[in-house]
Amino acid sequence: MFTGLIEATGKIREIGRKGVSFQVSISSGLDVTRTDIGASISVDGVCLTVVRIEKDSFAVDVSPETLERTTLKEKKKGDEVNLERALRLSDRLAGHLVSGHIDGTGTITSMTRKDNSLVVTISTSSEVARYLVSKGSVALDGISLTINEVQGTSFSLAIIPHTAQVTTVGKKSTGDRLNIETDIIGKYVERFLQQAELVPKEKGKSSSITQDFLTKYGFT
Repeated sequence: MFTGLIEATGKIREIGRKGVSFQVSISSGLDVTRTDIGASISVDGVCLTVVRIEKDSFAVDVSPETLERTTLKEKKKGDEVNLERALRLSDRLAGHLVSGHIDGTGTITSMTRKDNSLVVTISTSSEVARYLVSKGSVALDGISLTINEVQGTSFSLAIIPHTAQVTTVGKKSTGDRLNIETDIIGKYVERFLQQAELVPKEKGKSSSITQDFLTKYGFT
């Protein structure tokens, strides 16, 4: 589990193929000497397992499933990535609960300056967009961010100067792809409602939650 507060950025030092999977070596100023083999680390928002540790670098294995669902398959030597070590229970949860399990990817469609912020608009799939809400949380390449607005399958965020400086998002351009993890709480709520048969499990079917239902239970 992570918070979405990036601790450091690193650079891909080496990519080695292992059949249809990869082993990636990453150099970083992040102190990994106190990290155990087998520990989890977030690389661009993807929860990976540390398999080798050196003085100023570490290596992780990337499975075919992870390559298929994330942008890691597009990375090359020298590319910069966001890094965060796993959350300790004693830490402050200054971001939001991030599992490191990517729901899908999105593409940057526009980047505009507004006062001191960089407003980024991202297009994604309908399967991912269904869990996005205005003022809700989302993790982009492992960065905990607040959604400004959602329109269909697109959403926008305001990136403050500090975030742009200490993560890779400030170096992105229109057309770049990002890993997206939606808020896990929304997915649990949907699952509970499906089990209670208040929302349909299959696409295209109507929900059992009506205005009368909301009024009856004090939501309106």
